[in-house]
Amino acid sequence: MTRLTYAEVGATAGQLPDGYHHVRESLVIGHGRDTFERAADDLLAGRAQSRSGASVELSEVPLREGSRVVMRLRMGPLKFTIPCLVVWAERTSTSCGFAYGTLPGHPERGEERFVLDLADSGTVTFSIVAFSAPARWFTILGGPIARTVQTRMTRRYLRALAASET
Repeated sequence: MTRLTYAEVGATAGQLPDGYHHVRESLVIGHGRDTFERAADDLLAGRAQSRSGASVELSEVPLREGSRVVMRLRMGPLKFTIPCLVVWAERTSTSCGFAYGTLPGHPERGEERFVLDLADSGTVTFSIVAFSAPARWFTILGGPIARTVQTRMTRRYLRALAASET
């Protein structure tokens, strides 16, 4: 289960590859060093995902390259298992983030990057960049529904770390 289901590993750091649905969203989640540090701790502990309604299992905390993330999401009577592998992680005094790629069994194939930035002004911004394509029969058949779910989850992730300020 360590084989990623896409070839463009690391592409969320630059130009997103053709042939995928692209996501670029960001949200100012607060202000100041304390907000940044708290949000960075939460990000590397999988709290953006867990506060968004997913059950989350991490192979280690804080997340680092090589960590496994398995999310489980329930939508009505349907249950989805969402296995990922962290392909990049970094924490500096002004930036913190990780990217994970899809593993076999994930409803999509692609990569998602989560980054917090602390600007000189003190503004803390949380950004998400992703590329994905359907990988299972139900995401292929339910294309527009899958995109709606992805959009909703992206917005939940962004708001989940904004909640870390309170």
